[in-house]
Amino acid sequence: MAYCVFCEIIARRSPATIHYEDDDVIVIDNYLRWTPVMLLVIPKKHMTQEEMWGAFMAKVGSVAVDMGRKFCPGGFRLLSNSGRDAMQSQEHGHLHVLGGVYLGPYA
Repeated sequence: MAYCVFCEIIARRSPATIHYEDDDVIVIDNYLRWTPVMLLVIPKKHMTQEEMWGAFMAKVGSVAVDMGRKFCPGGFRLLSNSGRDAMQSQEHGHLHVLGGVYLGPYA
């Protein structure tokens, strides 16, 4: 497998601000700051975006909603990019939690 920044964070070889962690999922701050709150919900097991949206999405989605409620009480958006045309920059599956401000029709 090629280098994966998310796997490096999960293995604690790269730094990240961790907001939640259990045996299956980790939630970190995204270094991008398109919105005041921008979290990444990441399966600990390396998998593609499509694999994550399979049987594992119930767990990832549940954690994402919990984090959205905690960090964005006024509302939040869940975002998943799949493939280069959708601007997915990491091969490791993940879900964005965006909020902290009125997002309008598009973020």
